[in-house]
Amino acid sequence: MTRVLLVEDHPMYGAGLRATLDGEPDMEVVGLVATAAEGSAAARTLRPDVLVVDLGLPDASGLTVVHDVTSELPDSGVLVLTSYDDDHHVYAALRAGARGYLVKTAAADELVRAVRTVASGDGTFSGSVVDRITRHVATGGRSGDARAFPDLTGREHEVLALMAQGHSNAYIADHFVLSLKTVRNHVSSILVKLGVHSRAEAVAKARDNGVG
Repeated sequence: MTRVLLVEDHPMYGAGLRATLDGEPDMEVVGLVATAAEGSAAARTLRPDVLVVDLGLPDASGLTVVHDVTSELPDSGVLVLTSYDDDHHVYAALRAGARGYLVKTAAADELVRAVRTVASGDGTFSGSVVDRITRHVATGGRSGDARAFPDLTGREHEVLALMAQGHSNAYIADHFVLSLKTVRNHVSSILVKLGVHSRAEAVAKARDNGVG
């Protein structure tokens, strides 16, 4: 029996997930929680085989749950199930240790297969996510935006992109599961390498070069 913990803050969607998975003869939903803090705590207590985690939680990014579980409970697999379908969230989830990534447009049978796959220790991804990963591998992880500032490291490019989108240091830290101090260090390094004196100047320069 595959024991599943759901971390989902939308009550109706969570109830639908529970009904779908509980309807399978080889699955049991052992819990449904609505916040990142509850997700990490419930995982430690229940030790499920699979966690199905949304990223858009009210108290923090679901990435914190992914990171906590993969760090502390290596026998529990994490399947991200979210509405976010962009490079930043996909790669952040993979870096945090998620075994699978589905968008919420996935059909019920696709979700069930994904849970079984993650429970077996393998990875599974939505078709759009596979396309992103394929492009990322084919380009060596580089993009046209990244080449605009060749002196920046990969992580600095990622931080700059979120800065250019108007996100705060706190958001960036939560997004990449980093400390605020680390993010501030990245921002300082970015300003030096871009030859600017303020965050606003860095954002303007990034946008002028098509970043963010």
